[in-house]
Amino acid sequence: MIARNSVRPFAIFRVILISAVLILPQAVQAQAVNEQNSRIQQSLPNQFPFIDPSGAVATYTTDPSGRIDLTGPFFQDLGTNGRSCVTCHQPSDAWTVSAAHVKARFDATEGTDPIFRTVDGSNCDQFIDVSTLAGRAKAYSLLTTRGLIRIALPVPANAEFEVVSVNNPYGCNDTSTLSMYRRPLPAANLRFLSTVMFDGRESSPQTGTQKITFVTNPSDLLFDLAHQAMDATLGHAQAASAPTAEQQQAIVKFEMGLSVAQIFDFKAGYLQSDGATGGPVPLSAQQFFIGINDSFPSSFHFNPTGGPFTPAIFDLFDRWIDNHDSKKASIARGQALFNSKPINISGVAGVNDALGITVLPGTCGTCHDSPNVGNHSVSAPLNIGVGDLNSPLDVRYLPVITLRNKATGDVVHTTDPGRALITGSWADIGKVKGPILRGLSARAPYFHNGSANTLLDVVNFYDRRFGIGFTDQEKADLVAFLSAL
Repeated sequence: MIARNSVRPFAIFRVILISAVLILPQAVQAQAVNEQNSRIQQSLPNQFPFIDPSGAVATYTTDPSGRIDLTGPFFQDLGTNGRSCVTCHQPSDAWTVSAAHVKARFDATEGTDPIFRTVDGSNCDQFIDVSTLAGRAKAYSLLTTRGLIRIALPVPANAEFEVVSVNNPYGCNDTSTLSMYRRPLPAANLRFLSTVMFDGRESSPQTGTQKITFVTNPSDLLFDLAHQAMDATLGHAQAASAPTAEQQQAIVKFEMGLSVAQIFDFKAGYLQSDGATGGPVPLSAQQFFIGINDSFPSSFHFNPTGGPFTPAIFDLFDRWIDNHDSKKASIARGQALFNSKPINISGVAGVNDALGITVLPGTCGTCHDSPNVGNHSVSAPLNIGVGDLNSPLDVRYLPVITLRNKATGDVVHTTDPGRALITGSWADIGKVKGPILRGLSARAPYFHNGSANTLLDVVNFYDRRFGIGFTDQEKADLVAFLSAL
């Protein structure tokens, strides 16, 4: 176990990291292949490292035991199809799932792991054959290649739009209930949430949940998370009855105690060395409240303190800016770029229209304003074009949904109506929230629809979408920084 306040943990960490390489495959495989057997392992020590493509990710829990309990309702089969919360929220993947690990689970179990269920794991739940290995490979291809879960959402009865057509390459062309393909969000770092789920459906009066505000937080968040645990158990796990209130509260308490972040970088080493403050322990003490450092003008009254916005969102690696280690210096330069590189924000529904400004001079922090966290500190769903048919990224694997405004006759083609399927508002088409940025290396692919396979793809998307003009060095530095979060 890594000492919380140690300033010389690198040698110890290397021993733990090597042990993790040798030991974890067995533990992870047991959990992935047969979650019943994984209960033999009762807990994980704080900051136990899990290898990911750029280093290692780790979780810190505030549980007084100093260990991550693997026996509670979060890990229990409360439904009828073998699933539990951990099925889609793995500690090795920053408490979500990476597409690479889903593919490994498919290969190890020939597609019978509990994550592979037709209720939402398959591309469609109609006219499919999962009786053979080839059939399962075809049915679950979006899950194994993009890490996508299918979310079936009805069109609101009061919607300002109608669905003209659905062209879904996997079937599921129903126009009254639409199949959305989305990445599971992490079940950690939840105290920083300003809305629950990409489309905010678990923080919306339309679904019987609560909007998260400064005045009502954290009771609103705790209520919403309990509701989400119930919905997930009834839906994803196909439970015959809702989890008890005690089980819901146990799940929420467990989740709220988890802070996850990258702890080690293969190139730069331990992310708390030489004065840096990366890793999950500093994150667990990070100040946050709804509206902190909000980037909207003070006239919107989103920041209850009235304090000014600062684009200096991250300061984790300030001490590395002049480091003799070129890899550490690259991470620090990437952080500086995130904080200061000018971006002319245009065509973003939820920003430009809300402010009445065609072009808003901003930075990454304009939409990722929570200090050292990187999500928006208030509920601010945006459409930056990730789900648009003309996205700089390839979205041809997604359905094309044609919507028509009932009042104006205007037509929109999209791969995901986003928040509009909750509110029914034409203005909300394509809007989704920006997720928390910590632990990115462990949870590829990126964006709500998995359209960015790598962090370089993410950087390239923004570069092309907003005409930023990153140099190759700046792209490399930004990727190094994002990988270290």
